[in-house]
Amino acid sequence: MTSPIALTVAGYGLVGRRHAAAISQVPGVEVQSVVDPDPAARAQAAAEGHAIHETLEACLAGGGVDGVILATPNALHVEQASLCVEAGCPVLIEKPIATRSAEAEGLVALAAARGVPILVGHHRRHNPLIHRAREIIERGDIGEIRAVQATCWFYKPDAYFDQAPWRRQAGAGPVSVNLVHDVDLLRYLCGDVATVRAVARPAVRGGENEDVAGALLEFRTGAIGTITVSDSIAAPWSWEMTSGEYPIYPRSGESCYLIGGSRGSLSLPDLRVWTHADGPPDWWTPISARAEIRDATDPLMNQIAHFADVIRGHARPLVSGEEGLRTLKVIEAIQRSAVSGASIDL
Repeated sequence: MTSPIALTVAGYGLVGRRHAAAISQVPGVEVQSVVDPDPAARAQAAAEGHAIHETLEACLAGGGVDGVILATPNALHVEQASLCVEAGCPVLIEKPIATRSAEAEGLVALAAARGVPILVGHHRRHNPLIHRAREIIERGDIGEIRAVQATCWFYKPDAYFDQAPWRRQAGAGPVSVNLVHDVDLLRYLCGDVATVRAVARPAVRGGENEDVAGALLEFRTGAIGTITVSDSIAAPWSWEMTSGEYPIYPRSGESCYLIGGSRGSLSLPDLRVWTHADGPPDWWTPISARAEIRDATDPLMNQIAHFADVIRGHARPLVSGEEGLRTLKVIEAIQRSAVSGASIDL
């Protein structure tokens, strides 16, 4: 019988607890320990039956760890992931891989030199509906992608920031924390981004971050994308409130992505394909939609199972360190363009 994959969860906040819960539901994987410098977080983890460590160094020195999930503040990702790589321990880093691409490049190079797998937690790629959407695009159902529109609007309550003050610090705004997921999916579905132009506005509730931003993306394929994000807009159009991925978010029944092609269009996450069924595309002829069927499994659990497969040597990372770096460079370009007003060529 194969021994369970023993994973350590570093950072036992909102996201870390979600990872621990997902691990408990994946066969052949278990929580080896929890790392958190906060005594209250360690006490909670211990009460739930987990072994605890105050530092990642102590955890790695103790041995018995097959992989580490970093659910710590963004600014700590590179330093902590480097510790894991130096210890020969595969690591799944919550998005973004780093706060700056230059640091991420060093981490990716270190991992390649040591032969240690790095995965980045863009868990939406593990959602079956995204797999289905990519199949629809790749088989040519909507033709050549010409444009994409993505909306990421929601309202985070003040308590969200009060519970974790680092969320008000530079690099922890909705562009880095939320839009990074959407940018990663657009890259996965539509290809790499060539040029970025963006604008952003300071948070009305204070802090060092923006609370609304928008960008025009030019893809290497020639497609054009528009994408906006805000954590201070009361609205139903965000992945969280449309996909049903995480039950704590009420489902609105709306879509937040529109992908337009030369033969048809696709809306997500409802997976509706719009085409002129009676002939070639023509705005004077009726257009109708069909809803595509897909599996319904938890992408976070799928990501854990995939991480275990990578650790066992049975799979290559779906979202590698290199992929996380490419997505981060788009986010970084959005942030730079919003400050300078210039177009950023990637």
